[in-house]
Amino acid sequence: MPLGSDRALAARLVDTAETGLEPGLLIALLRLLADGDPVPIGRFAQASGRTEDDVRQALAAVPDTEYDEHGRILGQGLTLRPTRHRFTVEGEHLYTWCALDTLIFPRVLGMGASIESTSPTSGDPVRVAVAADGNLTSVEPASAIVSMVNPEDMTSIRSSFCSQIHFFTSQADARPWLDAHPGGEVITVDQAHHLLAGLGAGVLLILCCAAPVLIAGGIAWTRCRRRRSDCGRPG
Repeated sequence: MPLGSDRALAARLVDTAETGLEPGLLIALLRLLADGDPVPIGRFAQASGRTEDDVRQALAAVPDTEYDEHGRILGQGLTLRPTRHRFTVEGEHLYTWCALDTLIFPRVLGMGASIESTSPTSGDPVRVAVAADGNLTSVEPASAIVSMVNPEDMTSIRSSFCSQIHFFTSQADARPWLDAHPGGEVITVDQAHHLLAGLGAGVLLILCCAAPVLIAGGIAWTRCRRRRSDCGRPG
């Protein structure tokens, strides 16, 4: 599928019909995973205000969810299993499924993050810092870029989308990936961050209106109180 507009792609990423897990459940799970420990189903159900049957049914719609041998959740976007995208928040060394995750999760979680990723072509590092309010504070090297695709089917979002969203140190570094993916493109880290700023705000508004208890407290709750006046307004 052609990439089309950035807004169209962003809308697909928060569409439950496309990606499976509704934002209200995802944010609860991300906050639990950010503690750095496997998440039992019962704990996830309690944190999200749902029954265990509800959350099991919801998780069944996202086949990429990672579990340990005891059935505890290890990853869903944010993961305890090592990937090329290292994501450190409040002293916890975590990982994400793709480069875009590293840029949006700080805003959604209300936690500043230090990111270190490696280029899939050269193996060279890209280091990024994002503040708790979602602002991009540093990018090294300044020439770093992010690869983008817009697959036909996002049901298995990790394999269809996340597996192709990487950091590269430069246009030249990304050239082998671009040659192998004629439908893909690359954008600057700042452009990727700008794209996700609206996405993060949209997720936050959904949560403020539908499940404000999930984000009570801290920076995220301050922003939520401002946005709740928008609940119920036409898009």
